[in-house]
Amino acid sequence: MSDTPPLLDCDLLVGHDVTTGRWGRPENIAKVLADSGISGGLVAALRAVHFDVPSGNDEASQVADGNGWTAVPVLDLRDPLGAEQELERQLAGAKPPRAVRLAPTAQAVEPGYPAFGHVVQLLVDAGLTIFTEGDVRKVGPALRGLGARVVFLDTHFYYLGDFVLLARSEPGFHTSTRMLTGPDSLEIVAAEVGAERLVFGSRTPFHETRSVVRRLLSSKLTPDEIAQAGSRSLTTLLEPAC
Repeated sequence: MSDTPPLLDCDLLVGHDVTTGRWGRPENIAKVLADSGISGGLVAALRAVHFDVPSGNDEASQVADGNGWTAVPVLDLRDPLGAEQELERQLAGAKPPRAVRLAPTAQAVEPGYPAFGHVVQLLVDAGLTIFTEGDVRKVGPALRGLGARVVFLDTHFYYLGDFVLLARSEPGFHTSTRMLTGPDSLEIVAAEVGAERLVFGSRTPFHETRSVVRRLLSSKLTPDEIAQAGSRSLTTLLEPAC
């Protein structure tokens, strides 16, 4: 539709998902995005999450360059010393990232582990936005009080109240829209802490992309709030921290 606002997706994954055996192939992702009215977004590589961080992050960069997307590197929370080296490599590259993705659940690293806190502090010190998987009730408290800019990628509508309580005192806390499918979930976030805390995300191709788009576009948010969540929030989060 001509009046559909621009949509940018904060949660694209390329590669092999070892938990399901499914593949996120770039050509399939591109087709889903085009069919769903999504013009681009952030892509990370599952290879970096599960196996080899440097080659996985290089894969994400190649895929991003070939499709007009933006690569978001992953750091290995299981190896904080290696994470230091990979972050240095990324920041010294031709296209230094503005954000990093963390996967504490997939990497079996609890938010209370020293490695988690160390890597998070590195990212905060570097002024990077953190996109993190995991239960917001567990990950969120570990990120409080740091002045971090964070997008929680797995906020479920069952735990919406927990996110709102965290976000009230943390202006840098944001949530993906992917799992906020419950009655008035998006509307509650906008009313409680502002639509700028909503960041459109679908986890294409491992989630039902069209349902996430439909939920946003059919919400009771104002057209400006929908546009804010649809793309402007992500654009702002990729700007250098002040």
